[in-house]
Amino acid sequence: MSITGPGSITAANAMAQTNMMTQLDTLSQELGTGEAAQTYSDLGTQAGMAVALGGQLSAINGYSSTAATVGTTLSVAQSVLTQLGNAGSAVQQSVSQQGSFSLDNSGQTSIQESAASYLGQILSLLNTQVGTNYIFSGSALNQPSVVNANEILNGNGAQAGLTQLISERQQADLGATGLGRLTVGGTGSTVTLNADGSPFGFHIASVNSGLTGATVSGPSGTPPSVSVALGSNPSAGSSIAFNLTLPDGSSQTITLQATTASPPGANQFTIGSSVTATAANLQTALTSSITNLAQTALPAASAIAAANGFFGSDPPQIVAGPPYDTATSLTSGTSANTVFWYTGENGSTPALQTATAQVGPSMTIAYGMRATEPAIASLVANVAALAATTFSASDPNAQASYQALSQSVVANLNGQPGTQSIDDIEANIANAQTTVTNATTLNTQTQTTLQDMLQGMEGVNQTQIGEDILTLQNNLSASMSVTARLAQLSLVNYLAPSTG
Repeated sequence: MSITGPGSITAANAMAQTNMMTQLDTLSQELGTGEAAQTYSDLGTQAGMAVALGGQLSAINGYSSTAATVGTTLSVAQSVLTQLGNAGSAVQQSVSQQGSFSLDNSGQTSIQESAASYLGQILSLLNTQVGTNYIFSGSALNQPSVVNANEILNGNGAQAGLTQLISERQQADLGATGLGRLTVGGTGSTVTLNADGSPFGFHIASVNSGLTGATVSGPSGTPPSVSVALGSNPSAGSSIAFNLTLPDGSSQTITLQATTASPPGANQFTIGSSVTATAANLQTALTSSITNLAQTALPAASAIAAANGFFGSDPPQIVAGPPYDTATSLTSGTSANTVFWYTGENGSTPALQTATAQVGPSMTIAYGMRATEPAIASLVANVAALAATTFSASDPNAQASYQALSQSVVANLNGQPGTQSIDDIEANIANAQTTVTNATTLNTQTQTTLQDMLQGMEGVNQTQIGEDILTLQNNLSASMSVTARLAQLSLVNYLAPSTG
């Protein structure tokens, strides 16, 4: 017969209490963390699946973070593009509402001074940053997009700015004879019109003749020329039209009408007593009309052409001179002699592709921009041309030339069919924003699904754990109470008292 004393019972109770304490610690930890396991190995057969789900959730979180960053950039870009469009519209409106022609001491109108202010705003917008990134610099995100307005207009030391380049281009287009690189000539009953073959000045596009008794040939040859041979005196009222192309791509038509009046009216030539006399009168009228265009429409076209060559080419295209009035070609400007207005990346990759981001498992967007995109460069070029050109108060053709320039600027800011517009760039950004929004929605849904699945593997039922903890605490308290009582027992307690 064996007797188990209170010491053995106490030891057993102590071991049970230790186990309950361990269970209580584990449950308390699960209640605090919300997780059933502290390591993947504790998950047993579900460990591999939990690792995979955790990896997917981490990737989705990364995509969401990227989408948020890109979304901010796109929102800022849309705001900037809207302001660029508004600036262009404001310049158009100010030109359309201009009052009388009046020049200040610098040879400019108040509208031109306003254009210079808008140019500064436009350039500032093009240097917009999101964080540390210049969003209109292509892939060179840490590089400012453009230089300042003063440097663009007035140059920087030996580097020529737009104002100087416009002056050089105007000299080249006008030519040494003042006829826009055309020569009016002829002998006897023949009148000729010849171009000089250079890229400057007027170019002969075509001739439309309704001049009776005349044989017209050309333009043909290199350089192009036109011949008008009078076989007999033309009828009064019959006319001939010379269609000319200007340096900026615009066109002008000189229409001359035969008349018996002497002196003739505007755009007319007098029918002489002989075909030779009539040809001489036609030659004089043609020379006068070309000279007038060379003093009015041509300088405006020169300014636009110079601005297009400066802002729309990389490197900028400038007149190969001096001398400029007899120059025969354009040449590429260098960083030694010409300001380069754009300082970002300007490679062969399309602008939109210079910035890309993966915003979802299968969603990648392109959202890059450059200040040299055609619509932006055209906006800057036309506003700058208006801001850079000067006029002389003593020039009787100054007002007509200014009006020609301002009208060209308004037409160009309206945009030409088939060319990129600011709205086109905004549409690209809007498409990217839609992709980001869709990706964000899908990422959120995926995150919720993955978190629920992980919770099912790693999570705990906190209500059940609370109940288990309360039960353990009650059991532990009761066990410890019993153990304490047993520890106080001895054999003496069980022996009968002596009767003596």
